[in-house]
Amino acid sequence: MTALPLADSHTTAIRNRVMQRVYVWMMVGLLVTGVVAMIVAANDAFMEAIFGNLFVLFGLIIAEFVLVWILASRIERLSVGTATVMFLVYSAINGLTMAAIFWVYTSASIASTFFITAGTFGVMSLYGMVTKRDLSGMSTYLIMALIGLLLASIVNIFWNNSALYWIITFAGVLIFVALTAYDTQKIKRIAAGVTNEADAGRLAIIGALALYLDFINLFLYLLRIFGRRRK
Repeated sequence: MTALPLADSHTTAIRNRVMQRVYVWMMVGLLVTGVVAMIVAANDAFMEAIFGNLFVLFGLIIAEFVLVWILASRIERLSVGTATVMFLVYSAINGLTMAAIFWVYTSASIASTFFITAGTFGVMSLYGMVTKRDLSGMSTYLIMALIGLLLASIVNIFWNNSALYWIITFAGVLIFVALTAYDTQKIKRIAAGVTNEADAGRLAIIGALALYLDFINLFLYLLRIFGRRRK
C-alpha cells in the first residue's frame, strides 16, 4: 500500500479531528435540547409560563433567530469560548420551545422518531463524508427549496389545507435529508483548510450548529409522519 504524502496525511488528520469535534458538539447540543425539553414538559408551571404567554414564547423564538444569525454571520469575530456558550444557550432555548411536542405526541412515538431520525441522519452524513460526488452544485436548489418550504408553511398556517400539510411534510424530509449530506461535505472541505486551533474551534461550533439544525428539522418533519398524537 502506498503511503500518503506527509502533507496529505497531516491535512487528513486535522480534518478528521475537526469533524470529530463537530459531531461531539452537535450531540452535546442535542442532549442539552432534549434534557431541557423533558424537564420543562414535566413541569406544568414551566409549560404555562412559556406557552401561556405569547410574549415569552415569541421572545424565545426571536432569541433563537438572533443567536443563529450572530453565529452564522459573525463567527470569525467571535472567540471559541463565546461561540460555544452561544451555541449551548441556543440549544437550551430550543429545548424550551420544543417542550411543546410532549403535549402533542406520545413519549414513545417521540423516542422512536428520534431513533429513526438518528439513523437517517447518520446514513446521509456518512454519505456526505465519503462520496466523491461534488454536492456543492446543490446549494442554489436547496436555498430555493428552503424558501419555498417556508413560504408554503406560512401560507398553510392561514389556509390549513391537509393536502398541502403533507406535501410540506414530505418535502421537508427530502430537503433536510439532502442538506445533511451537503452540509457534511461542506464542513469536511472547510476543515481540510484549517491551519490553527482557533479556526478549528470556531468551525467545530458553526459546523455543529449546521448539522444540529438539519437533525432537529428532519426530526420535526418525521415526527409529523411517525408521531402518535395524544388523545
